[in-house]
Amino acid sequence: MTATQFHDYSPEDSCFYTDVVEGMSQSPKQLSPKYFYDQRGSELFEQICQQPEYYPTQTEIGILHEHREEIAALSGAGCELVEFGCGASRKIGVLLEGLKPKTYIGIDISRDFLIESTHRLAQDYPWLEVHGLCADLCEPLTLERSADGQRMGFYPGSSIGNYEPTEAQALLRNFRNLLGPGGTLLIGVDLKKDPKILNAAYNDSTGITSQFNLNVLERMKQELGAEVDTSAFEHQAFYNAEKGRVEMHLVSTREQDLRIGASRFSFDKGESIHTENSYKYTVPEFQSLCWRAGYEAVQCWTDKNALFSVQLFRVVGL
Repeated sequence: MTATQFHDYSPEDSCFYTDVVEGMSQSPKQLSPKYFYDQRGSELFEQICQQPEYYPTQTEIGILHEHREEIAALSGAGCELVEFGCGASRKIGVLLEGLKPKTYIGIDISRDFLIESTHRLAQDYPWLEVHGLCADLCEPLTLERSADGQRMGFYPGSSIGNYEPTEAQALLRNFRNLLGPGGTLLIGVDLKKDPKILNAAYNDSTGITSQFNLNVLERMKQELGAEVDTSAFEHQAFYNAEKGRVEMHLVSTREQDLRIGASRFSFDKGESIHTENSYKYTVPEFQSLCWRAGYEAVQCWTDKNALFSVQLFRVVGL
């Protein structure tokens, strides 16, 4: 069985080229983390989630398992379920068993990975109407609403932390418009904690996160024809306590040039490309952010060690 419907609103490849050239022209150089997630990048991220140092995935799954009945009671069983950033089926499977929605809509920027994920989900849950929507979450989203039931959004993995707080607020407003009056949003949010735990999580001993970070350069070579020696860059990740975020960089190990079409970008030894931020929040900080985006807090669940949170919000003011 395959996904019932597939809707392709994916940005054109020219956006990738434009964003790369613009990002590399800035000082310091930077790339958007959304370009990590081609097929290979999505597969590598799933491997990251299985590493023992990377606590968010298993911790979030544990919270969802423990509280799925309460989540269903608060959000409404039979709702239309929308997953922002469609990933592997482990997390969404917990919700599907508890909520029993009539319809599931997975939204992701990686076309091939989305098709694979939604097809697998349709096979595992034959009673479920499955849709795939290939789109950039940062762009305005529209979905035809079913005749009955509320819409619930699910944004796991603390992906919201990849955005600057002002950008995160705008993204949450985008979700709010799609969820509609009375809609709910269940979201995974990583919490502030001992920097040693954070630094280990983004520098796993097997080097999968390093491959994930470097893969964006491989994607630039394959899709944009970039001339770049990927072996001359190294993965670097660290917790910036002042800004409350983990930063990921690709650091040049020597003086070199990177060429994309007619554009040339020079690197000094030690100069980096800033590829990702992952903001960490306290519960009050994140609830305040969501309030400014048009939500009211309903409930918050954490693990016993307060490493991670799953928070439920309801749309207000629409």
